[in-house]
Amino acid sequence: MSTALYYLTSPYFRSLLLEKPVPAPAPTPGPSQPSTPPCSIPSSPSPSPLSLPLPSPSPNVPQPQLNWPLRQLLEQVQPYLFLARVDNPAGTLLLWLPFTWSVPLAANHLQLSPAFAGSYTLYFGLGSLISHCMGCTVNDIADRELDRLVERTKHRPLPSGTISLPQALLFLLLETASWFLWLSQLNTPSFLLGTAYLPLVVIYPYMKRLTYWPQAFLGVVFNWGALLGYTALADPASAWAWDVLLPLYGAGCCWTIVYDTIYAHQDKTDDRSAGIKSTALLFEERTVPALAGFTTLMLACLTAAGHAAGLGPAYYALSVVGGGVWMFRTLWVTEWDNRESCRRGFEANVFVGLLVTAGVWADYVLSSYSWTCLLGQVGTAGM
Repeated sequence: MSTALYYLTSPYFRSLLLEKPVPAPAPTPGPSQPSTPPCSIPSSPSPSPLSLPLPSPSPNVPQPQLNWPLRQLLEQVQPYLFLARVDNPAGTLLLWLPFTWSVPLAANHLQLSPAFAGSYTLYFGLGSLISHCMGCTVNDIADRELDRLVERTKHRPLPSGTISLPQALLFLLLETASWFLWLSQLNTPSFLLGTAYLPLVVIYPYMKRLTYWPQAFLGVVFNWGALLGYTALADPASAWAWDVLLPLYGAGCCWTIVYDTIYAHQDKTDDRSAGIKSTALLFEERTVPALAGFTTLMLACLTAAGHAAGLGPAYYALSVVGGGVWMFRTLWVTEWDNRESCRRGFEANVFVGLLVTAGVWADYVLSSYSWTCLLGQVGTAGM
């Protein structure tokens, strides 16, 4: 791994990522010399053998601006941050939240301290960022032709020509190396599970060409953290609580179908003309009852997971009741033909995931306090 990283950070590979093309100087015709001599072939500058030109974007295409402070970075770096959606934290949070559910459940099951579980949860935040950046790059590489046909995505780096395909592939290689470096700090079952995640990331962008249910496949991908987080603390062969983990994973999958269907409603007009399939086009005017059904199924799965784990009132009040109320409210207020309203409805689901997190952690911390009191009483009795 270290050898690969050495070569990937060498000046040659940095030139592939960062160099911009040097425009050829315009020829200046002499007073008695025609601008283009007859029967001659105009000369062109020979490309440098150690550079990959960065395509110049069309001057008529408005280039998006990064949020502060990312816009202060080098101009050559900014297109890669756009490609990886670094300035859009919603996707990273939606990947991270299933980790924040499963880690405290595993720690509660194994009676580990909240400080220990908290350190793992923060580390999974870094993994979620890497995973989201890698997934966005894969998605944009696969959809670079389709993105030109969709108003919201046509200004992204690949369809607008700000980044070339070879540059995007090299950037993806760097992201993948970072993912394996991150995985190497976990136990062996987690490393294997994290490696098995990569083919799912590659397959997902092509599902929208094959089925009207790409959101269901995205649920499998985006909630992989529920499995990975539990595995990092508990050995799957002996300590996995399947009756807790499987309904938790199912709840996450239903939740993803809801929020990504809302997200897909932003592009349904362009998607229909471009031949892109989604549950937004499948449900159409039946979107609200369909998503209400998936919301109900999510809440049922959360209830089953909480019952199997022996969770208390704090979990049911925050995660089940609070999360359910916020999801149904989102379905009620979203205007399905308004892109801005759909964007707000999608982002509202981050708060739903945070409510589930708050409920799981509240119950875990209260349980940990009970263990501490119990152990203190046992120690006092022994004295």
